[in-house]
Amino acid sequence: MQIRIPCVLMRGGTSRGPYFLAAHLPAEPAARDAMLLAALGSPHPLQIDGIGGGNSLTSKVAIVGPSAEPEVDVEYLFAQVSTDRGVVDTRPNCGNMLAGVGPFAIESGLVTPQHPETLVRIRNRNTGALVDAVVQTPGGQVTYDGEASIPGVPGTAAPIALRFRHVAGSKTGALFPTGHRVEEIDGIPVTLIDGAMPMMLVEATRLGTEATLAPAAIEANPVLMARIEALRLEAGRRMGLGDVSSSVIPKPALLGPGTDGATVTARYLTPHAVHSAMAVTGGITLAIATRLPGTVAAPLAADAGEDVRIAHPAGTLSIGLSLEGDTVHWASVLRTARRIFEGHLLLPRPASPAAALPLAAE
Repeated sequence: MQIRIPCVLMRGGTSRGPYFLAAHLPAEPAARDAMLLAALGSPHPLQIDGIGGGNSLTSKVAIVGPSAEPEVDVEYLFAQVSTDRGVVDTRPNCGNMLAGVGPFAIESGLVTPQHPETLVRIRNRNTGALVDAVVQTPGGQVTYDGEASIPGVPGTAAPIALRFRHVAGSKTGALFPTGHRVEEIDGIPVTLIDGAMPMMLVEATRLGTEATLAPAAIEANPVLMARIEALRLEAGRRMGLGDVSSSVIPKPALLGPGTDGATVTARYLTPHAVHSAMAVTGGITLAIATRLPGTVAAPLAADAGEDVRIAHPAGTLSIGLSLEGDTVHWASVLRTARRIFEGHLLLPRPASPAAALPLAAE
């Protein structure tokens, strides 16, 4: 007999994955992660026995529940499920999946909709970040129809405005956890920065490549990918994250100068593949780095207007920032989302007693 779990599959920004209510998953992390691996079909490169898409961007999970904080509506836990290993990483946030949290919370009855739009105040449990999401709800109903477009997603949809508050030090507690804006790892200048996402920034030419290359071209160079991973492992140690060989943070980004109206050009790694567009949290962190002198990103940044515009493989991501010195008050970005299917996900009943704990609210 299989296990039936209520589930909604959604596209959030340029990512996709199942959204669950926290009450429908085990409270114990090991049992929860076992169910998420089964749900996505990991580990398997095609995730053939689950609903994962065989790609890091389509192997993500959002877990949403009510918040006990008076100024917060819902809590959101993000899980990155490895496609080829039995690993679930809940250390990072995901700003793209975050775009679907507001609509999901409203349609799940966790937030009362208003007219014509609804503010959903979200606490990200991975990093502690606070995010305000403005969802279009004409007549008190979530709408996914609209004229907003984002690179990496075909067509248009209703806009979802996300404002990230107090994002610096998401995992390490400091914007520059090593105390340096630039330092060398194995002779390569890097910036180790923890904005909305812990990241390692490096100028692409320092590694003998270009930030304008297609993701497939970068991934096809095993020597380059191995070099980036070696640098990333040391970056994680220096940032106080320990052994990050089984973690997706810190995320590396290869940078180049901004051209054609972009502030900077970037290729963002997830970390063992190159993102087909740009992660929201990674984009916010990179945007902060372009505005602060002394970083690897600052000399590459072109004056492209008030917002930071990041050129990526699918187009350009625009980030609004409120900075005062080194203090980041907020960062904003426009995303879209779509509810794809709703119903019950069927999972094989786990063989191990630990994975068969009763379902409970987190």
